[in-house]
Amino acid sequence: MKRSAWRYLWTAPDIRRKLLITLMILVIYRFVAHIPIPGVDRDVISQLASGGGAAGTLVGLIDLISGGTLLNFSVLAMGVYPYITAQIILQLLVPIIPSLQQKMEEDPREGRKWQERWTYILSVPMAALTAIGQINIFSSLAGSPVVANFGLGPGDALPSITIIFSMTAGTMFAIWLGELISEYGIRNQGLSLIIFAGIIARIPSNFAQLITSSSSPVPTIGVIAAIMILTIFVIVYVQQGRRNVPVMYPGRRVGNRMSMPVKGTLPLMVNMAGMIPLIFAQAILQFPSIVSSFFARSGTAWVAGLAAATQNFFDPNRGWYWLLYFLMVVAFAFFYTDVLFAQQNYGENLKRAGAQIPGVSRGAPTQRYLTRVLRRITLPGAVFLGVIAILPYLVTVLLPFLATGGGSTGLFLVSSSGLLIVVGTVRETFFNIDAELKLHGYEESLLVR
Repeated sequence: MKRSAWRYLWTAPDIRRKLLITLMILVIYRFVAHIPIPGVDRDVISQLASGGGAAGTLVGLIDLISGGTLLNFSVLAMGVYPYITAQIILQLLVPIIPSLQQKMEEDPREGRKWQERWTYILSVPMAALTAIGQINIFSSLAGSPVVANFGLGPGDALPSITIIFSMTAGTMFAIWLGELISEYGIRNQGLSLIIFAGIIARIPSNFAQLITSSSSPVPTIGVIAAIMILTIFVIVYVQQGRRNVPVMYPGRRVGNRMSMPVKGTLPLMVNMAGMIPLIFAQAILQFPSIVSSFFARSGTAWVAGLAAATQNFFDPNRGWYWLLYFLMVVAFAFFYTDVLFAQQNYGENLKRAGAQIPGVSRGAPTQRYLTRVLRRITLPGAVFLGVIAILPYLVTVLLPFLATGGGSTGLFLVSSSGLLIVVGTVRETFFNIDAELKLHGYEESLLVR
């Protein structure tokens, strides 16, 4: 029976300092998140978010990824999304381009430094392009300008460039804050905590909106709370899932003696892809509706008709949209897991260490064996992600009274996709703090066992 180590969090000076630095940076981020872009019309953004359809779903998704800053359309309206996009692009390019793959395999440490450096460089043009696209797309979907004086017309060029620079600088500032947290605060959790803080900050306003809009708020909140608790339990259970593959490591020479081989395990995660498949699937599903919105008011009858049919087919209020969403999330989970696992190249790394899986040859056969095992255990993880993605639709179908509240849709986005980020961030933060305690000599666990 171990005692809890929570009492050490504030008595250990180093850990207390890291927690205070993290909290201070998050407060700064939330403060800057309320500094608006010059000339922004927030009413247009609010109408898009509450209007439903493809536009409302797109706004909700980007607001979720940006950490809740989009509805304010502040200088941090894009959050760290351009950085995440740049990171995904580089991860996908590595297995496609042989020279990049060779660079990562020859020296993994230098390869990671190269990848991080180019992720920062690529984030700048990605942020500028995202700012332009975000403003133009939302203006097109709303039918009125989201930001005044934005364009290349006479007198609009300088204000437009200023807005693009402001939003790009805001994104890089958010990335910098995340890096400060990872360096001086809680290790390797900076960007995750930035998004986490934005999602948590939205929950009180979502509950308030639900209370004011629902005809029976007490039972509705009770059902939503029960669903959130059940969802958190399932997320933790699946995220903890591992398949421990036995590995024999060679013995070490101590003087004139050779120690016996050491038996270890290689843990393979059930859900290695995390939130990325949901982002991929949602972005691809929203792309046809976004493109068709530009041609919805076309003077050519067949073009306008095709645009209307496309928007109708990809309407989130229809069942086949959610079925397609589920299938795409499952497919992307397998695809992204394969990409990540191929980059790690466990077969070659184990061979270099002299380790071997019993009954499996070293090198390429080991990599193929581990890939087969990973694909089998990825199936429940991929199905889990698919269910999390379509949970708002499933709940409103099974419990129709929840769909009557105006704020129920946004709340369920938080309780499904958002909770996946929240729970994952809390788990990783908890383990990092636990590791810090053990590093400072506190043997007790944060959990009372």
